[in-house]
Amino acid sequence: MRHANPAGHELFVYYRARPEDAQRLADAVLEMQHHLCRACPGLRARLLGRPELRDGLNTWMETYALPDGLDPVPVGTAIERAAQVLNDWIVGPRRVEHFVACAS
Repeated sequence: MRHANPAGHELFVYYRARPEDAQRLADAVLEMQHHLCRACPGLRARLLGRPELRDGLNTWMETYALPDGLDPVPVGTAIERAAQVLNDWIVGPRRVEHFVACAS
């Protein structure tokens, strides 16, 4: 899982869900992130939510900051595999964006 690029990588994953599923979804995401961080030492994860509804749905965002040298491809694959447990609560697709730090 090491990558030769010294720049930091971050993955942003966003999706939508019904407001009535918010607590169950949040609990499942936080548990999933906890396990991912234990499996990938140095990985930092956060869960964010848009404060207002759009089209009656909440927008959620998971962020993953990878330490220098951690390859985002296998980490992204592990995240998507782990996220299968969230499918019952997600409305529409999960979108994954990969960014590289330009400056500190």
